[in-house]
Amino acid sequence: MKLPLGYRYAAVYAGIRKDERDDVALIVSDPPAQAAAVFTTNMVQAAPVRQARSNLRSTRGRVAAILVNAGNANCATRTGDRVTLALCKAAAKALKTRKEMILPASTGVIGVELDPKPLLDAIPKLTAALSPSAFESVARAMMTTDTRMKIVSRELQLGKGIIRIAGLTKGAGMIQPNMATTLGFVLTDADVPAKQLREILSRAARRSYHSLTVDGDMSTNDTLALLANGAAGVKPHRDDLQTFSAAVTEVMESLAEQIAADGEGAKKLIVVRVTGFKTEEDARKVGRAIANSPLVKTAIAGSDPNWGRILSAAGYSGISFDPRDIDVYLQNVRVCQRGLAADYDEDQLKSRLDESEVHIRVERQGRGKGQARFFTCDFTEDYIRINGSYRT
Repeated sequence: MKLPLGYRYAAVYAGIRKDERDDVALIVSDPPAQAAAVFTTNMVQAAPVRQARSNLRSTRGRVAAILVNAGNANCATRTGDRVTLALCKAAAKALKTRKEMILPASTGVIGVELDPKPLLDAIPKLTAALSPSAFESVARAMMTTDTRMKIVSRELQLGKGIIRIAGLTKGAGMIQPNMATTLGFVLTDADVPAKQLREILSRAARRSYHSLTVDGDMSTNDTLALLANGAAGVKPHRDDLQTFSAAVTEVMESLAEQIAADGEGAKKLIVVRVTGFKTEEDARKVGRAIANSPLVKTAIAGSDPNWGRILSAAGYSGISFDPRDIDVYLQNVRVCQRGLAADYDEDQLKSRLDESEVHIRVERQGRGKGQARFFTCDFTEDYIRINGSYRT
């Protein structure tokens, strides 16, 4: 992987998880980075989310390090705020920076008190293990019900030189396309001010993490951050900023797609495309309804070309349209024409629906230019098994 300059990584086992695998990680930026972040819109928010918001406001968008733990969400607990603050202070002391320069994040079980001692004891081990090559160890340490790490990187030639972008994320369940939806960190060595990062992150998140759903559930801990430390010595000029923004979006789309493909119990990635509606927001509402539909997702799991479920989900999305204007495609095969059954070879299509990636396309006939794309996955019995025993 082509990793950005000026970042170091480490992960160790602190003892938060029941099984012995790394459960706390650190990402350090040398020098401190400009940063932007979005967080969960859930009314129930974990202590690290509240602290991260506060720290970013205090530093006006500067971050020296990200401290993340898995195995415990540090949410809906009596000591959450105290624990988070203590961890920020300890990390800041070890890194010789201010506590406000630490961006905390947690993932795991909600409502269980987080003992800070194992994590505090782990911080010296983390700082001693910091390495520019330990990127993947952080990605693995963040995993909960994920079956694989989710990473991506890009190298980009700009007018003033080469810059690099890398992203890592986690998430397999409790994913709903509404502000961040998991833990995700995108790092670059380009020199970009925090204000511009916020604009870039907002656009990129809309096309990626905000267009992602596994089960329609929203986490209490969602945190998505974009860091730029300038270590490459390249400051994108106006024209290059568009190229840079497009590359960030591409990285985040890849991460979102990886999450959907690894949804809890999932066997298939589903990509939903909606076109021809009056506005983008109309198209997004239709796409979200289809992507969140348990009946659509179970039909795909069973390789059943049940297009009626897709049309029905579009119909309850809250967007007004005439069903006679709707065509539906599965794997680029038209199964519904003008709201009615189309002619197609069902046995052949069922075979194509066995593939690991399934495409659903809904087209509204007319002059509408609104379009949207959503990433989701099928629902299988394994989703119930995983979530029925998550705490045990």
